[in-house]
Amino acid sequence: MAMIKPCIASLLAGTAILASPALAANGMNTTKLQHEVVLDGLENPWDMAFLEDGTMLYTEKCKGLSVRLPDGTVNALYGMGEGEGYASAGSDLFCEGQAGMMGVAFDPDFQNNRRIYVYATSNMSDPHTNRLMRFTLNEDFTEVSERTDIVDDVPYKMEASDHPFGGPGAHNGGRVRFGPDGALWLTTGDNHNEEIPQSPTLMGSKVIRIDTDGNAHPDNSPPEGFDKRTYTYGHRNVQGIAFHPETGQAITAEHGPWHSDEITVLENGGNAGWDPRANMAGRGDCPDGYCGYMPNQNEGMNRFERAAFMPMTDLETYPDAMPPVWTNNGWSQGTSSAVFLEGEQWGDWNGAMVVGIMGIGFGGTPIGQRIDVIEFAEEEGKLVVEDVTEMTLPMEAGRFRSVVLGPDGSLYTAVDEGMIHKLTPGS
Repeated sequence: MAMIKPCIASLLAGTAILASPALAANGMNTTKLQHEVVLDGLENPWDMAFLEDGTMLYTEKCKGLSVRLPDGTVNALYGMGEGEGYASAGSDLFCEGQAGMMGVAFDPDFQNNRRIYVYATSNMSDPHTNRLMRFTLNEDFTEVSERTDIVDDVPYKMEASDHPFGGPGAHNGGRVRFGPDGALWLTTGDNHNEEIPQSPTLMGSKVIRIDTDGNAHPDNSPPEGFDKRTYTYGHRNVQGIAFHPETGQAITAEHGPWHSDEITVLENGGNAGWDPRANMAGRGDCPDGYCGYMPNQNEGMNRFERAAFMPMTDLETYPDAMPPVWTNNGWSQGTSSAVFLEGEQWGDWNGAMVVGIMGIGFGGTPIGQRIDVIEFAEEEGKLVVEDVTEMTLPMEAGRFRSVVLGPDGSLYTAVDEGMIHKLTPGS
């Protein structure tokens, strides 16, 4: 991989970096972002998806799926469990810990097939699983029907374990997106299960690329013996995936384990290099067999020492693993969703990627709630990070769970605190 330019190394810390005078002159001083609260009073909003007319699907982790129409009307479509107040509900769906109703997407051919896709946690099987469900949305946007579980085998963490944030339901991934190739992409997590990341058959810790019936994309090329739905494997907990507007390459944003949040340009069949198994790579035994927070898992310590002991991308064990292009200066602060900004209204940021960071503030880690703007360049045929800028926000920061570009060119972001914000560049 081409080395990141030394001059931008200081930008990777994620500390506040204000717009330069040059940007200000071009109208890109981010203090001029206009702000609107689109919805508030929500319960852990997790993701959004848009139609061209501004119709917005959104999920609430422990409640369900709703739609906001262009006139502001909100219809509650499909609830969790009993689903009080929803047109219908999945009695098998539940939330616990980090699990619940997560990613959502419109079918690219929605105008003809009325299909939408939602990822949620289900007790239909034992052990429970995370499922990617396909629905048909009726003409007046008041109810869904024809639920079809096109992926029903993404692992779920059933029991608590001896780890930070170790309760049931940990690390499910959860982002659902259509790529420029028309394929359906799903990101998953490791459940604090040491065997999942490098497993060829367990569908956690993967980026999955499929068609809308759940079949593997014919161009996927995982290693021999792997489930053919696998595009990449060896991840920890990917909650962000976006596609470069010029190259179409899939790029993930991923939570690190007390260190090294990562952004990675994916390679078909690639290994992200996360392997938290005990008694390998110089490690001994670990609590409940999972070394993901070691060493000294319950107290703060130097993040670089942690990274040396339990690397997020273990290039020594897996020298062909996909190297990250950004590591948050070694911090782990909860990178979540990612999307590319598009449109002349974004000035020099047209074509840059934004990443929502939720903030951790645990064990001495700076909280770091923010939205980072990440600009890429091409060196020797590969994408590298050229610049990182923290957005100057026109509202109070929060746990930025989702960032989505609306059809109006504005950036929409959902925060765990219960709001969906709209950010529009301009005076």
